[in-house]
Amino acid sequence: MTTPSAKQARGIVLLAHGSRDERWREPIEAVAARATARAPDALVVCAYMELAAPDLATATAALITAGARAVRVVPLFLGMGKHAREDLPHQLEALRQRWPHIDISLAGIVGEEPELVDLLAKIAIKS
Repeated sequence: MTTPSAKQARGIVLLAHGSRDERWREPIEAVAARATARAPDALVVCAYMELAAPDLATATAALITAGARAVRVVPLFLGMGKHAREDLPHQLEALRQRWPHIDISLAGIVGEEPELVDLLAKIAIKS
């Protein structure tokens, strides 16, 4: 995460499931690096629901400490499972109560985005 400038009021948390296997994080961190390259004015961090650190609260706190005035949580899940349907809304409510002056928003599940569905289909049929 880079040091914020006056423009860097936007934080993005890329939220994934998590794994004990360190290699599992590599694609998540690659998405973070690509997002940072495409939006250098944003503060981008990874967070995990379980089995890896940081968790959502810790990652959000780091963004706010670094100067984020708004935080967008992007669930990097392929579908609407228990974490997205049940756990995440409770965690977001706790974050909003802890930081009522910060705009904390939730993006859609990436696996339900038409662009990703199309990309996965293209990958599935390529030879």
